[in-house]
Amino acid sequence: MRVHICVVGRLRAGPEKDLIDDYLKRFDRTGRALGLGPAQILEVEDKKNGGMAAEAALLRRAIPDGSLICVLDERGRVESSPDFANRLGGWRDQGRGDVAFVIGGADGIAKDLRKDADHALSFGKMVWPHMMVRVMLAEQLYRAASILSGGPYHRV
Repeated sequence: MRVHICVVGRLRAGPEKDLIDDYLKRFDRTGRALGLGPAQILEVEDKKNGGMAAEAALLRRAIPDGSLICVLDERGRVESSPDFANRLGGWRDQGRGDVAFVIGGADGIAKDLRKDADHALSFGKMVWPHMMVRVMLAEQLYRAASILSGGPYHRV
């Protein structure tokens, strides 16, 4: 199952990008044998400052056809890492070829895109900077692959 991380904004070189690249490389290595991955980041940029609606239109174009859509949103479901791993494995086992994780811009994700999503995931009740959410998602993808493979990375 291919993983697409569809995001608003361009991430320049720096510590966040280094972390994302590292975790996604680990995810690809660990997930390959499990039928997970590869993972890619698809960045969109609203150069005309059209707000959430314009960002949503750009995100919709970035999401591959037929993808299961999971938005990262503060109103989403809070899950433990093992629950997230099981959800990811379940989507794979259902034969989903693509999953798109959608991360909005600074103002979040437009209501109509949130409504059309198959799942909404939250990293807690706190609001996180959208660039940090990328790092957290990349780490959780690697952790999920590690959990599903029986690896030692995740400790209870």
